[in-house]
Amino acid sequence: MTHKVHPKAMRIRETADWFSRGFYKKSFPEYLREDVEIRKFLEKKLGSAGIEKIEIERFAERLNVIVFCSRPGLIIGRGGEGVELLKKGVAKLLSRLKSFDPSRHLPAKEEIRIEIREIKDVWASAALVGQMVAQKIEKRMPFRRALKEAIEKVMTQKTVMGVRIQVSGRLNGVEIARREWLQKGKLPRQNLRAMIDYAGVTAYCTYGVIGIKVWIYKGEKFD
Repeated sequence: MTHKVHPKAMRIRETADWFSRGFYKKSFPEYLREDVEIRKFLEKKLGSAGIEKIEIERFAERLNVIVFCSRPGLIIGRGGEGVELLKKGVAKLLSRLKSFDPSRHLPAKEEIRIEIREIKDVWASAALVGQMVAQKIEKRMPFRRALKEAIEKVMTQKTVMGVRIQVSGRLNGVEIARREWLQKGKLPRQNLRAMIDYAGVTAYCTYGVIGIKVWIYKGEKFD
């Protein structure tokens, strides 16, 4: 009997990598909580900048946060003042988490570095495509029109070979929730060599929430 799993779960180290990397050892639970809180903080602060993903690297008394976004200018700001404000915010967040449990075996102070990387192929990123579809649905655009427009733009990218977008909930405000999807091109989800970018996004509407899932197939990876 088969089960649905996250498309990237079985492809770690094959076509994808971990979003958190470093030396965790015995302090894994504490570091994991910090990583989750850092991502929540940055996603809330930088929601309008088109965040694709946030990677965290940990070394000896050093924390590297890499933010992949479509509009880096909104984050960096004039003279890099935006990045400095983010550093202070992350440092304040970590100090507050450490104050809850002083007995934790974590460095008292870490050097924080925040790196901003631009995503140039916006329509080849599942997360960014999902966010743009969510924005259109929140503005009361009919969901079928939003999906068709997104799929047409995704398929114009040279690296994309297939795409599938699925929405579920009270579509167009109807009383009964349902699930609809559109697909174009190939999408071999059972092939572990397939480079499939996946993301789940939520659209918040006046009549309820709409779940959006995006799969983008970019060919196979051969070592």
